[in-house]
Amino acid sequence: EGAGALVFEEYEHAIARGAKIYAEVIGGAATADAYHITAPHPEGLGARNVMKNALADAKINLEDVDYINVHGTSTPLGDIAETKAIKELFGEHAYKLNISSTKSMTGHLLGAAGAIEGIACILAIKHSFVPPTINHFTDDPDIDPKLNLTFNKPQFKPVNIAISNTFGFGGHNASIVFRKI
Repeated sequence: EGAGALVFEEYEHAIARGAKIYAEVIGGAATADAYHITAPHPEGLGARNVMKNALADAKINLEDVDYINVHGTSTPLGDIAETKAIKELFGEHAYKLNISSTKSMTGHLLGAAGAIEGIACILAIKHSFVPPTINHFTDDPDIDPKLNLTFNKPQFKPVNIAISNTFGFGGHNASIVFRKI
C-alpha cells in the first residue's frame, strides 16, 4: 500500500506565491498498444513509443536524459521488453543512462505507483541521487549487462532530466519527463 501526490502549477504562479519548486514537467505521453491483456509486446514497442512521444513533447534530445525510473516489475517479460525498448530508442546513449526500478523498494503500488515513481525522479533531480534497484542477485541473460541498472547501491551524480515510466494491464503506457529547475 502507498500513496503519493504531485502538485502541478504554472511556473509564474508558483514563483509569485513563493512556492518551493522541485522540478519542471517538460513532457509526457500516453499510449495504448493493446498487445495482450497482461504481457507487453516482446520487443517493447509500447514502451519505446511512449518514451519517444514523451521526449518529442519535451522537445529535448535523447542524449539529454540522465535517468529512467523504469516500470520494472521484476517480471521476465516486462523487464526484458522495457530494456529492449530503451536500447532501441536511445541507441549508444542507453549505456550512459542510469536506470533503476524503485518498485524494488516499495513493491508494486498499483494506482499509486506512477505518482510515487514520479516523486522518486523529482528527488533524484533535487538531490543528485539515483536510487538503486535493490535485492538484485542474479542477472537475466536476456538483459544487456552493459546497461547501468543501478543494482543494489545508489549512485550520487547530477540528474538534470529524468523519465518516469508507468505501464498497465491491457497495454496502457505512460511516460513523464522531468527537468531540473
